[in-house]
Amino acid sequence: MGQEPSVCEESVYNNIYRTHAEGLRNYLYYKFGDMQRAEDIVHDSFVKLWSLCSTVVYKKVASFLYSISRNLMIDTLRNKKVALKFEKGLVKEQDNEDPYFKLRTKEFQLKLESVISDLPEKQREAFLMNRIDKLTYKEIAIRLEVSETAIEKRISKALIKLNSITEIKNFSI
Repeated sequence: MGQEPSVCEESVYNNIYRTHAEGLRNYLYYKFGDMQRAEDIVHDSFVKLWSLCSTVVYKKVASFLYSISRNLMIDTLRNKKVALKFEKGLVKEQDNEDPYFKLRTKEFQLKLESVISDLPEKQREAFLMNRIDKLTYKEIAIRLEVSETAIEKRISKALIKLNSITEIKNFSI
């Protein structure tokens, strides 16, 4: 039986970082809605991993990172409302667009962001992982450690809520 790699070895640690950092950042962003904080928390999580490397079992390093990062993010957001912010570029603007079109587009984008932000955390998280990361239900279920059926229900409920918003249904650009 082969010996498990040590998380304290620099090459193993660097490989763990390359493998998990981006997914961890995306997970935090989708769950909490703040990209800058997500990046900071990922950094802090890896610092914590390095400081505790001798106590972390290699096979459980992903679980350790996700747990630590989730707890750190919750600590930083304890008394603040989560507001989801999309990166610019959701709707491409052209210089020759009329001002009314730009205004209506901006209003629509803000309303959509608001509706998605107001979704329950688990629904928002699964919905964004599916729509933005293009992860399958199975991949999301594995990352969140729940059943595929649970993910189907979460995304379905999110879509129902999005479709039931009359401002979005009736909004025209």
